[in-house]
Amino acid sequence: MNRFTVRGFAAFSLTLAAVFGAPTSWAQNATKEDAVAMVKKGVAYIKANGKDKAYGEITAKSPQFVKQDLYLVVYGLDGKCLAHGANEKQVGRDLIDLKDIDGKAFVRERVELGKSSPKGFWQDYKFTNPTSKKIEPKQMYCERLDDTIVCGGIYK
Repeated sequence: MNRFTVRGFAAFSLTLAAVFGAPTSWAQNATKEDAVAMVKKGVAYIKANGKDKAYGEITAKSPQFVKQDLYLVVYGLDGKCLAHGANEKQVGRDLIDLKDIDGKAFVRERVELGKSSPKGFWQDYKFTNPTSKKIEPKQMYCERLDDTIVCGGIYK
């Protein structure tokens, strides 16, 4: 195929993905605006429906809490994972000392930022993208809610 045919096919594929909701691997990554909106939606849902129901919905990958490669996680201020929209095996685990590939204790940092910046903050680290299965740079937006931190991240 020549390069014009390849470009045309790629454009056609992206159009199909946008119109018909093709698999997430075809779609673009979520945006910073998506992450902020998702976290705010999660916080509102937790307030309106209670922690048990909300954490269950988040961990069950309810469509309202997943968009492309974006999902929610909730941590206690002690670093315990309370809900995880990509890996239910993390729920209930103390992740305070979890480190990324560069040795950054990102959960510990997240908890400290949550204590000092309760209105919301961004955090950078590296994490495995559940869509690509590759370790990629990630930005996590978080807001504190009582004794928890509700977060949603994007891959760069």
